[in-house]
Amino acid sequence: MELRQLRYFVAIADHGSLSRAALVLHIAQPALTQQLRQLEEELGVQLLHRSAKGVLSTDAGKIFYEHAQAILKQVADARSAVAQSAERPSGSVTLGLPHSISGALALPLLTATRVQYPEITLQLTEELTGNLAEQLKSGRVNLAVLFDDGQLAQFATTALVEEELRFICRTDAAYAQGEQSLTLERALAAPLILPGLQHGVRPRIESVARGAGLTLSKVIEINSITILKSALLADMGATILPAAPVLDELERGMLRAQPIHSPSISRTVVLCASKNIPLTNAAAAVSRLVQQVSAQLCAGGSWPGATPIS
Repeated sequence: MELRQLRYFVAIADHGSLSRAALVLHIAQPALTQQLRQLEEELGVQLLHRSAKGVLSTDAGKIFYEHAQAILKQVADARSAVAQSAERPSGSVTLGLPHSISGALALPLLTATRVQYPEITLQLTEELTGNLAEQLKSGRVNLAVLFDDGQLAQFATTALVEEELRFICRTDAAYAQGEQSLTLERALAAPLILPGLQHGVRPRIESVARGAGLTLSKVIEINSITILKSALLADMGATILPAAPVLDELERGMLRAQPIHSPSISRTVVLCASKNIPLTNAAAAVSRLVQQVSAQLCAGGSWPGATPIS
């Protein structure tokens, strides 16, 4: 198996056509077809379904595509690491952010990267935490912000902040009107709109509730932050989340967030890197910058409910 075969396969899958991929790769289509056939013979599986309308990945092809992308990225990172200067890091760095963190961290981090490291291209990807962990293990992302659930031993970790989870609802909703804060029992009694268990925030809520002898009921599961906010604004229920994903709605007075006590709920936000794949100079620089920006956002009150971990 050769790297060029991986590049060819990814190009074909991305463009959905052998002819279009051949044009982009600047090689003859018969030669491209031959390389693909050799790759499938070596693997012993069919990677693509061919038709008059183009090509589609088989189930095996979809799995191989993920691995091929990761391998090609690691090769590019290795080349970049050799060429980089520690004083002026450059190259591409991919950072994975959970949906519930990107509202607070993404834009300030992009701005800081442009100012401090203009030769670094920072690529942000927003995903479920479970997906981010898998992408980090495979090398598809260089760094990922995850939540410490006691299962991060496979990664090199740096704790960033402790983030409070709050009871959030429409400003004029009937839930807990007039109270500055409310108990967890009272919060769980409201109709709740929460992400599914694959989201980092949901297992944390479930765990704290069980520890307090409480259970969740009347839960509407929505995994999209955008749809979840729409449901809150439609007064379909309340949620328990950090303030970061709804900062704009809170500032505009459309939603309100109340602290929860007896007990409170928080989560530890952690920056993770692979233990097996070395960071390039550029990725190491972005890692330091994530820590710096996180601390600055907490100090300036721009990340509500977050306390830096020194």
